[in-house]
Amino acid sequence: MRCSRRFRCYPPWSERVLAAVLLLVLGSCSQQVRDDDSDSYVELQILGINDFHGNLEAPRNDFGGAAYLASHIRRAKAEEKHTTIVSAGDIIGATPLISSLFHDEPTIQFANLLGLDYNGVGNHEFDEGKKELLRMQHGGPHPVDGESPAGPFTGADFRFLAANVIDDDSDETLFSAFAVEHYDGIPVAFIGLTLEDTPSVASSAAVAGLTFMDEADTINALVPQIRSRGIEAIVVILHEGGFPADGGEDDCNDFRGPVVDIVARTHPAVDLFVTGHTHRHYLCLLNGRPVTSTGNAGRFYTRIGARLDRAGGDMTVVDFDNVPVTQDVEPAPDVEALVARYRTLVEAVSSRIVGTITADFTKEQNAAGESVLGGLIADAQLAASKHAEQGGAAMSFMNSGGIRSNLLYEPSDSERPGEVTFAEVFAVHPFGNHLVTMTLTGAQIRTLLEQQWLDRPARNILMPSAGLSYTWRPGQPVGARVDASSILLHGEPIDPDGRYRVVVNSFLADGGDGFPLLREGTERVDGGADVDALKDYLGANSPLSPVEPGRIRTLP
Repeated sequence: MRCSRRFRCYPPWSERVLAAVLLLVLGSCSQQVRDDDSDSYVELQILGINDFHGNLEAPRNDFGGAAYLASHIRRAKAEEKHTTIVSAGDIIGATPLISSLFHDEPTIQFANLLGLDYNGVGNHEFDEGKKELLRMQHGGPHPVDGESPAGPFTGADFRFLAANVIDDDSDETLFSAFAVEHYDGIPVAFIGLTLEDTPSVASSAAVAGLTFMDEADTINALVPQIRSRGIEAIVVILHEGGFPADGGEDDCNDFRGPVVDIVARTHPAVDLFVTGHTHRHYLCLLNGRPVTSTGNAGRFYTRIGARLDRAGGDMTVVDFDNVPVTQDVEPAPDVEALVARYRTLVEAVSSRIVGTITADFTKEQNAAGESVLGGLIADAQLAASKHAEQGGAAMSFMNSGGIRSNLLYEPSDSERPGEVTFAEVFAVHPFGNHLVTMTLTGAQIRTLLEQQWLDRPARNILMPSAGLSYTWRPGQPVGARVDASSILLHGEPIDPDGRYRVVVNSFLADGGDGFPLLREGTERVDGGADVDALKDYLGANSPLSPVEPGRIRTLP
């Protein structure tokens, strides 16, 4: 009997009301499958997460939280004889202070307690470079900070998989390309990959010495090797994904994104794709094969029911659902103790008040692509770099994809309304970037702005600092969307031959987010951390009030 349900992700105000109903339906669905017992197949349950990003604590008491996720996962695992737990990448990197302050060791320790089996590497696993990622697998003290106050770090009990990441020194994959599990003697192969475009979304230093291969080509090259070992069941754990239509969740009509092409080009022997990267929820059939993703931050997990044919070893997925991680269960005591321990260690730093705001500063973009928080960050970075000894910057640009959290007026913890803690500032800037001031010509600045649409399906808008403005036309072809005469600095047109000092974060300075022109910047001066620039700006200018966006304009 087939039992397949797809649940939409509801807005926060309705989630708690619907959670119990969802879980009841999920329970009845799973029961239908289990009742259809047979000696001809073996039941396999795969539990998936993706883009956890070290969210050990529930975001604003929403769904999620490591201790609740562990409780849900353990409950689901106890219901089935055979269960494998997988992560489709970015389990670490771009993490909150409670994890990042300790170089993401707490998140690896949590994943060990969770019982994670495999993590297909994501782009953020490479944030600190190859050597640090190898330390995450094998353990040992941090090369600069040494052993953390929490004690020795022994590394991951689970395995990182990296089928399409080649270590240039050895000409072999950085981690194993795939792993094999046996369930009542039936083998299943798990292939782990990250997106081929990782170098475009990571700093050049982070991916130095590594080559990233095409996802589908890599899988297709492995399939004959796997099948030659008598393995017919193949699961791909892929840190690349797609976008449901119109930004909706779990809607597979007009589904788009890189994963669509990858699945279409991948050998039909692959039975299941557990995906991530885009932070979307979806449960889709692409080319007749299940493709799943469960959002981000551990607020949901994917529960996949499959059957392994005893005679031929084939896999059939019979149901898959995204399950909400509600907080109406007993949190896992060992995980709760782990989180509490690190919370205590970080509290003195994280709870410090660094400034005040009079209303929300959010990363939500308007029709032109501008956000209130993006403007604040650009202003902060310009203020930190405008003096000659700091780089002498005249303007700043902030990439929209580098803004990871909002600054909200309502308190998230013990602070009063409007107070901003260091933890909240860090959540906005969790990447550990520093500021780089460089010289660009006016013509290069125009080219830089055109690269907002370069080789990507959607815009990637650069937020300008105060005094800088420009206009773009959505109806024009890529490469001709920004009118050079519209780029103004303090009301004066940018001179194409003029030389201007521009500050960006180090990720952008290395050509990250698809802005290769910034590698051409000359007379570079390195500045302080981006998180310190925002912290100091808040401290010097509080209370800060949001300013209506107006630095970027659009014309038909």
